Amino acid sequence: MAGSLPHYKLGPDSYQVSALVAGGTLVIADSSGNTVSTAGAGALNVLGVAGNDASPIVSQAGTTTAYGDTLVDISVLPDYVAVYHGADMHVTYAANAAFGQLLKAAANGQVTPWVSGTDTLPATIVGRCTQPGGVVQATLATGRARIFG
Repeated sequence: MAGSLPHYKLGPDSYQVSALVAGGTLVIADSSGNTVSTAGAGALNVLGVAGNDASPIVSQAGTTTAYGDTLVDISVLPDYVAVYHGADMHVTYAANAAFGQLLKAAANGQVTPWVSGTDTLPATIVGRCTQPGGVVQATLATGRARIFG
Protein backbone atom coordinates (compact mmCIF):
# COMPACT_ATOMS: atom_id res chain seq x y z
CA MET A 1 0.00 0.00 0.00
CA ALA A 2 1.53 3.31 -1.08
CA GLY A 3 -0.29 5.53 1.43
CA SER A 4 -3.33 5.98 3.57
CA LEU A 5 -5.82 8.81 3.85
CA PRO A 6 -8.32 9.31 6.67
CA HIS A 7 -11.84 8.14 5.93
CA TYR A 8 -13.45 10.55 8.35
CA LYS A 9 -12.15 13.94 9.43
CA LEU A 10 -13.79 16.60 11.57
CA GLY A 11 -13.22 20.29 11.08
CA PRO A 12 -12.16 22.68 13.83
CA ASP A 13 -14.41 23.77 16.67
CA SER A 14 -15.34 27.45 16.84
CA TYR A 15 -15.35 29.30 20.17
CA GLN A 16 -15.77 32.92 21.22
CA VAL A 17 -12.72 34.39 22.98
CA SER A 18 -12.60 36.36 26.23
CA ALA A 19 -9.08 37.73 25.64
CA LEU A 20 -6.60 38.06 22.79
CA VAL A 21 -5.61 34.61 21.43
CA ALA A 22 -2.74 34.13 18.99
CA GLY A 23 -2.84 31.46 16.31
CA GLY A 24 -0.62 28.47 17.08
CA THR A 25 -1.15 28.64 20.86
CA LEU A 26 -3.07 26.25 23.11
CA VAL A 27 -6.51 27.36 24.31
CA ILE A 28 -8.58 26.39 27.34
CA ALA A 29 -12.18 26.86 28.42
CA ASP A 30 -12.62 29.88 30.69
CA SER A 31 -14.12 29.59 34.15
CA SER A 32 -17.32 31.16 32.77
CA GLY A 33 -17.80 28.05 30.65
CA ASN A 34 -18.84 30.19 27.66
CA THR A 35 -15.58 31.44 26.15
CA VAL A 36 -11.96 30.39 25.64
CA SER A 37 -8.56 31.97 26.32
CA THR A 38 -4.85 31.15 26.10
CA ALA A 39 -3.73 28.14 28.16
CA GLY A 40 -1.35 28.54 31.09
CA ALA A 41 1.50 26.33 32.26
CA GLY A 42 0.41 22.81 33.21
CA ALA A 43 -3.18 23.35 32.04
CA LEU A 44 -5.25 20.17 32.25
CA ASN A 45 -8.23 21.42 30.22
CA VAL A 46 -6.56 22.16 26.86
CA LEU A 47 -9.14 22.14 24.08
CA GLY A 48 -6.66 22.33 21.20
CA VAL A 49 -4.62 24.78 19.11
CA ALA A 50 -5.88 28.16 17.90
CA GLY A 51 -5.94 28.19 14.11
CA ASN A 52 -6.21 31.98 13.87
CA ASP A 53 -5.72 35.14 15.89
CA ALA A 54 -8.85 36.38 17.66
CA SER A 55 -9.79 39.19 20.02
CA PRO A 56 -13.00 40.00 21.90
CA ILE A 57 -15.10 42.83 20.52
CA VAL A 58 -15.31 45.68 22.99
CA SER A 59 -18.69 47.16 23.83
CA GLN A 60 -19.69 49.98 21.51
CA ALA A 61 -22.82 51.01 23.36
CA GLY A 62 -23.63 54.64 22.64
CA THR A 63 -20.95 55.10 19.99
CA THR A 64 -22.35 56.78 16.90
CA THR A 65 -21.08 58.52 13.78
CA ALA A 66 -21.53 62.24 13.07
CA TYR A 67 -24.76 61.27 11.26
CA GLY A 68 -26.19 59.49 14.30
CA ASP A 69 -25.70 55.98 12.89
CA THR A 70 -24.30 53.22 15.11
CA LEU A 71 -20.56 52.89 14.67
CA VAL A 72 -19.61 49.46 13.32
CA ASP A 73 -16.37 47.77 14.39
CA ILE A 74 -14.69 46.30 11.31
CA SER A 75 -11.61 45.02 13.14
CA VAL A 76 -9.42 42.61 11.27
CA LEU A 77 -9.51 40.09 14.13
CA PRO A 78 -12.73 38.13 14.65
CA ASP A 79 -14.02 37.39 18.14
CA TYR A 80 -14.23 33.66 17.37
CA VAL A 81 -11.29 31.30 17.05
CA ALA A 82 -11.01 28.00 15.16
CA VAL A 83 -9.68 25.38 17.61
CA TYR A 84 -8.05 22.26 16.17
CA HIS A 85 -7.61 19.03 18.12
CA GLY A 86 -6.34 15.68 16.96
CA ALA A 87 -4.36 17.61 14.35
CA ASP A 88 -0.71 17.93 13.33
CA MET A 89 0.05 21.63 12.97
CA HIS A 90 2.51 24.38 13.87
CA VAL A 91 2.51 25.47 17.50
CA THR A 92 4.66 27.82 19.58
CA TYR A 93 7.36 26.14 21.68
CA ALA A 94 8.68 27.49 25.00
CA ALA A 95 11.76 25.21 25.07
CA ASN A 96 13.81 22.82 22.93
CA ALA A 97 12.02 19.59 22.06
CA ALA A 98 13.25 16.43 20.39
CA PHE A 99 11.44 14.85 17.44
CA GLY A 100 8.84 12.46 18.92
CA GLN A 101 9.02 13.88 22.46
CA LEU A 102 5.80 14.21 24.47
CA LEU A 103 4.59 17.76 25.17
CA LYS A 104 2.72 19.58 27.94
CA ALA A 105 1.19 23.06 28.18
CA ALA A 106 3.56 25.92 29.04
CA ALA A 107 2.88 29.57 29.86
CA ASN A 108 1.20 31.78 27.25
CA GLY A 109 -0.33 28.85 25.36
CA GLN A 110 3.03 27.42 24.33
CA VAL A 111 4.17 23.82 24.57
CA THR A 112 7.22 22.41 26.34
CA PRO A 113 8.60 18.86 26.71
CA TRP A 114 6.96 16.53 29.20
CA VAL A 115 9.64 14.89 31.36
CA SER A 116 9.09 11.41 32.82
CA GLY A 117 9.95 11.31 36.50
CA THR A 118 9.70 15.08 36.86
CA ASP A 119 6.21 15.55 35.44
CA THR A 120 4.39 12.81 37.30
CA LEU A 121 0.88 13.39 36.02
CA PRO A 122 0.40 11.86 32.53
CA ALA A 123 -2.84 13.84 32.19
CA THR A 124 -0.73 16.94 31.51
CA ILE A 125 0.44 15.49 28.18
CA VAL A 126 -1.20 17.46 25.34
CA GLY A 127 0.70 16.20 22.31
CA ARG A 128 3.91 15.03 20.64
CA CYS A 129 6.64 16.93 18.76
CA THR A 130 6.43 15.99 15.07
CA GLN A 131 8.97 18.53 13.79
CA PRO A 132 11.67 16.55 11.91
CA GLY A 133 14.95 17.21 13.70
CA GLY A 134 13.09 18.63 16.70
CA VAL A 135 12.73 22.24 17.76
CA VAL A 136 15.77 24.25 18.84
CA GLN A 137 14.48 27.38 20.55
CA ALA A 138 17.38 29.57 19.37
CA THR A 139 16.52 29.00 15.70
CA LEU A 140 12.88 27.88 15.60
CA ALA A 141 10.19 29.21 17.95
CA THR A 142 7.41 27.35 16.17
CA GLY A 143 7.33 23.80 14.91
CA ARG A 144 5.03 20.92 14.15
CA ALA A 145 3.22 19.07 16.91
CA ARG A 146 0.40 16.57 17.00
CA ILE A 147 -2.06 17.84 19.57
CA PHE A 148 -4.22 15.09 21.03
CA GLY A 149 -7.93 15.56 21.26
